[in-house]
Amino acid sequence: MPQNDVPVPSFDELLDSAKHSAVHLEMRDAYGVAHESQGFADWLRTGERETDPDSDYWRPWVSLVRRTVARGVQVRRARILSEPLSDYARYGHVGAPVNIAAGEQLRYLPRRQASDIALPGNDFWLIDDRVIRWNHFTGNGGSAGGEMCDDPRVADLCATAFETVWKRAVPFDDYKV
Repeated sequence: MPQNDVPVPSFDELLDSAKHSAVHLEMRDAYGVAHESQGFADWLRTGERETDPDSDYWRPWVSLVRRTVARGVQVRRARILSEPLSDYARYGHVGAPVNIAAGEQLRYLPRRQASDIALPGNDFWLIDDRVIRWNHFTGNGGSAGGEMCDDPRVADLCATAFETVWKRAVPFDDYKV
């Protein structure tokens, strides 16, 4: 069960706490988080997306992932997506090379191939197979905040779900948009 009384660390604090692994499972076809809204709108209008890892947009995330990976932490992200892809998923795919250049490993699983996987109800980060940061979203995809959980049974569910998705998913370089 989520633990509402546990403070939710920043992503810097969360990834800085990782000793071995940080995995992220994304299961929505679209997100509407504020910090991406202008870039997404620009991409819809022009087909161009910021992909410079040193840009003001990417630099904080790229720096965080690079220093995490430099400590020997494996950072993996899996995305379960409906096909054909939503505009937002295509936007995410265009930016994914920056995540990979920073040190993340990334795979995609078509939603039809996830039907028999027991999945948690929310996107999450799982740190060292023991601490979960749930990412909650509104119906329109806006951030509804995070929540922490360290229940071993829930961590096992998340670890099993992630590893099952990871084994079935297609590496970024092989995923055809």
